[in-house]
Amino acid sequence: MITNQRRVVDTPLTPLRFLRRAADVYPEKTAIVDGSRRLSYTEAAESAAALARAIAASGVGAGDSIAYLAGNSAELVIAHFGVPLAGAALVAINTRLSSDEIAYILDHCSAGLVFADGSLADQHGAVLASGAGELVVLPEQDGTGGTYESFLARGCAAAEPEWAVADETATIAINYTSGTTGRPRGVTYTHRGAYLNALGQVIHQGFDFTTNYLWTLPLFHCNGWCGAWAVTAVAGTHVCLRAVRGPDIWRLLAAENIDHLSGAPAVLSIMAEAAEAHPLERPLSIATGGAPPSPAATKQLKELRARVFHLYGLTETYGPYAMCEYQPTWAGLDPEALSVKLARQGVGMITADELRVVQTDPDTLELEDVPCDGVAIGEIVMRGNTVMKGYYRDEAATATAFAGGWFHSGDLGVRHPDGYVQLVDRAKDVVISGGENISSVELEQALLSHPAVAEVAVIGVPDERWGERPKAYVVLRAEKVATEDELIAHVKVKIAGYKAPKMVAFVDALPRSATGKVLKQQLRDLEWAGRATRIHG
Repeated sequence: MITNQRRVVDTPLTPLRFLRRAADVYPEKTAIVDGSRRLSYTEAAESAAALARAIAASGVGAGDSIAYLAGNSAELVIAHFGVPLAGAALVAINTRLSSDEIAYILDHCSAGLVFADGSLADQHGAVLASGAGELVVLPEQDGTGGTYESFLARGCAAAEPEWAVADETATIAINYTSGTTGRPRGVTYTHRGAYLNALGQVIHQGFDFTTNYLWTLPLFHCNGWCGAWAVTAVAGTHVCLRAVRGPDIWRLLAAENIDHLSGAPAVLSIMAEAAEAHPLERPLSIATGGAPPSPAATKQLKELRARVFHLYGLTETYGPYAMCEYQPTWAGLDPEALSVKLARQGVGMITADELRVVQTDPDTLELEDVPCDGVAIGEIVMRGNTVMKGYYRDEAATATAFAGGWFHSGDLGVRHPDGYVQLVDRAKDVVISGGENISSVELEQALLSHPAVAEVAVIGVPDERWGERPKAYVVLRAEKVATEDELIAHVKVKIAGYKAPKMVAFVDALPRSATGKVLKQQLRDLEWAGRATRIHG
């Protein structure tokens, strides 16, 4: 029984409150910019309510899933509020997936409605038409076309939704992993977790009322690292970018007075190497994650008056869980030494729990922390309010991931004497050469410190004597040159000589998954083809 006292002191947390408050306090403030369209916070809140009413009128509601196959748009920002306002769970699907992958996700989450951009509806028409959910085609960037407006009209007579939830642990979104090692898994987010992670982004990324946030990060990726909710929490302005191109980024930086954006290291490279790149008139904060930032790109962007900071997390942790907090004592470091510090994954955010590095005791199965010496390697584990509720319809995988009462990331790391955690590899990406463990991440960072290197992927390749040796696939920066011998020599100056690559292959691009992750498995398959076993010396 809920007492009056509990009603007073225990209000369920939900990011729905963010939009309602922004519209009440700053009704005329620009909420969303999408091409020529500009929506105030009043209009954004009204649009979210209209979406919720139409969803309810369609017979879809509490506990159901609603899928979006869309680029960064006003409609997808609004969906982050309108869908949960109807009591449903938002499933934002990666637009780069194949039709088969999309079909699997729609079936697995039992989507009651599917909203899609017109071009994507055409591309995946057969799959979307055969699904159980009704297809609604979203408008073009200018707001015209599609069937979205007619869909909204059906909710005109529906009751006004309530901007609150009865249960803060209800699912607000399901995000599907990239599925590079099997079928995608649906990661469930709660209203409480989304609320708290969004506040963590507000604090650590420095969002406020003046924030103009450029959506270079896909909104389908961990709900934009909870950014759709975070920017709204402070009544900042969302500036939508439907395709990440250097000229468009630099045009919007000036036209919309952008002061924040986020993205993978590749976005940093696109910005830094664009012909339009120039020193910024207004300071710019860039949050990057997915891999340690390139020292060269970080240096270039700093020279352009941009501040780059490093976040770490997974889909299972609502995106960012940890941050490499800048220390004042680093101010006097030379650029190379500073880049080493900034490449670390850091410490848990204020809304997260501790970031641990552990080994599992083989006898008791208890998790034991590794020494804080920057050398001992263990698995990175997390827990707390910003860890997923579990994998949707997959209790076995959830139980495995939560073994020992912590979420197991599958990432290997070390803890330094200052308490900062540094990722050294994925468990499957360690190269074991002659009994020595070689971190592909450490080797990649050594190569990235060379001014000619833009991107790199290191894998283990067969070696008759050592079992395997590291090989580097390198993408050079525009108009830069380097030789294999030069890069190998450069690595040997940076790290122990035995860790240097056996060979360097220069390529135009690295194979990537739909979420932008480097597909090292494809490179391994190429190198180990025709062998009955993959030898590890």
